[in-house]
Parts: sequence; C-alpha cells; structure tokens
Amino acid sequence: MILIVDDKEENLFSLQKVLERHGMEADTAQGGEEALKKILKHEYELIILDVQMPGMDGFEVAETLSGYSKAKDIPILFLSAVGKDKRFISRGYNSGGADYITKPVDPDILLLKAQHFIRLFRQTKELLEARAALSREVAIRKEAQQQLEFKVGERTAELLQTNRQLQERNEELQQFVFVASHDLKEPLRKIQLFSNMLLERFGKAAMSEDMKDCARRIDSAATRMTTLINGLLQFARLDEDFSFGLVQLSDVIKSAVSDLEVLVREKEAVVSIGPMPPVEVSAVLMQQVFQNLISNAIRFSKPQVIPRIHISGEKVALPLADAEVDQEGDYLRVKVADNGIGFDEKYLAKIFTIFQRLHANEVHEGTGIGLSITQKIIQKHHGLITARSSEGKGATFIIVLPLRQQTAI
Repeated sequence: MILIVDDKEENLFSLQKVLERHGMEADTAQGGEEALKKILKHEYELIILDVQMPGMDGFEVAETLSGYSKAKDIPILFLSAVGKDKRFISRGYNSGGADYITKPVDPDILLLKAQHFIRLFRQTKELLEARAALSREVAIRKEAQQQLEFKVGERTAELLQTNRQLQERNEELQQFVFVASHDLKEPLRKIQLFSNMLLERFGKAAMSEDMKDCARRIDSAATRMTTLINGLLQFARLDEDFSFGLVQLSDVIKSAVSDLEVLVREKEAVVSIGPMPPVEVSAVLMQQVFQNLISNAIRFSKPQVIPRIHISGEKVALPLADAEVDQEGDYLRVKVADNGIGFDEKYLAKIFTIFQRLHANEVHEGTGIGLSITQKIIQKHHGLITARSSEGKGATFIIVLPLRQQTAI
C-alpha cells in the first residue's frame, strides 16, 4: 500500500485516483501529524510526500520517520511545487528521500517511479527476511553443533573410561588365567603322576583290566586338560605386543612341518609347499598358525587315505579371499588345501570360535582353541582368514596378509 501525504484534499484525491486506476492501493493523510500516526498503525511500501505543508513540512516528516525502526526503510518520493531549486532537492535527499518530483506531476512518471520503488522495497524486504532466516538457521545450527560437540565430548569421555576399565579387566583376566592355569596344572600333574604309579606298581598283578582301563582314562583326561590349559594360556598371551620382521614364509612353514614330524610320519602325510614372496610377519606366531592348520588337516583326514596338504601363495591387489591375482599386489594370499573330511560351510563362523568343535572328542581329538588362536594371530597381522569346504571333499584355508605391515587391511 502507498501513503499519499499532502495538505490539500484535491491533490490527495487526484493522486489516489491515478494510482488506483493502475491497480495500486493507496491511502491518504492530510498533513504530517496524521501521516505519522497512520505509519505507526499500518504497513506501507511507499510514501509520496508533499514538501510544502503547514505545521510540519515534508522534510521534517521524513527526518522523523528515519528514527522509526518500523518506517526507516520505506522509500519516500518527494513532491514539490518549488521547482528544481538545488537547496530543496539536496535537503530532500539528506532527509532520507529516495527521489524528488516537481509539480505539476506527470502521471506516467509518477507511476513508473512508484512501481520501481515498490519493487525495490519488496526485494529489500525479502532479502532482509532471508538474512534474518539465515541468521536464525545459523544460530540454530551453531547451538546444535555445540550440543553435538558437548555430547561427543561426553561420549568420548565415557568411551575412554570404558576403555580404561576394559584394559583393567583384561589385565585382571590375564592374571587370573595365568594364576588359575598354574593352580590347575599342579593337581593335574599329581593326577597323572599317581595314575602312572598305580599302573607301574600294581598293574601287573593287583589290578584287574577294568581298573587298568580306569587308570588309563584318568591319565588321558588329565593330559587333555593340560593341553586345554596350555592352549588357553597361548590364547591369552596373544594380547601382548610382538615385533614383525621380513621373513621367507616357506621357511616358516617348513619349520612347522618339522615340529610335526612325529604326527606326519605316523599318518604318512605328504606336505608340499609352493614358492612365496617375503612377507613382514612374526615368524614365531606364523609358525604356530601353520602348525595348527597342518595338524588339523592331518587329524581330520579320511580313514585309510594318505593325508595330502598343499600350501601355495600368490600376490593379490586387494585384501579379499577371492581377489584377482596381481604380481604387483600389496597382499599375499596363502592357501592351505587338504583332501580330508571337510565340513559344511554353514559352520564356518563356528570353527573359529573358541571351544567350538564340529566333532566329538571320541571321533577327532582337539581342544577347540587351535583355530581361535590362528584367527587371533592373523588379525594381529592386520590380515584375514577364512575357509572353503564341503563335506567329504577336503578343505582349503585362505589367509590374506599385507606384505608390509605399514599397509593395513
């Protein structure tokens, strides 16, 4: 809406009709005091203000409006019958006017200027509203960010506290494992000692076959328990730090086969080892990995079938079990394939879980710790281990390791 301010009623009427004929809504005020009152009550987009009015002239009205926060941005178009005297024009602009038109007024010029200033006012208003909305959005986001940072700080402190507690519990658990293992081993040694003494002293005459069998069962159970405790100790020790070195993995595998010489010879097993590039590992721990895998392959062999184990290595570009071979790759994939009884792959996750076994001890001896230790060692090397198998068709264990330990999976 446009406010027309003039002390003469005929001027107000004519200007209002000109504007309304061209679709512009116009209001009138007969004098400066009335104009100020209306401006405080209504919203206007343009003020057409006569300069020469009795009481409060147009310049005084404009200067007063510049102090109103509600009206200071409304454009003012001065009308003057004085002419083009520079003193009046200069004062008009200095008092806050947007433009200056002399009387008699050209209706076309008035309309063009009114449309122009209204358009500018609306654009300015939209920009101010957008800026205010943006400021509110920035404030909201800043507050949200501060809240998020506070929550993150709280959560970080909680995680650090939880991590410290876990470390303490882990240390306590390791101490418990070592102490409990020592305390368990001592009575087991005595059980084995006295069961052997019974067989040696009284086995020939005083003991029946049933009694001898019971003594042997006691000794066998104590031996299995000792093996289980040793495996548990090995698993606990893997949380300790260890160093890496560049080694020939084929030499490590040969050492593992050598340590299994008695089992290999007993089962007449055939172990073949393919060429492999040097890899940065802990030789001691990797030897334990291949001892576990090779001994498992022999123990889970088919009856009346010579166990055959083939170990091969190849470079790959990605840390994936099924990655394409790449001679320039940064990872080494090792496969340990056998011709044993195999297993159903739906149990793949189970075989790497500590104390989980797929076969009863009467069928295939074991503690259920070996593959858990193997997986933990491979993870310590920033690698992965999995297997491919089906029942009755052997199994292939797949290990992927970074050639250099600074390359993490």
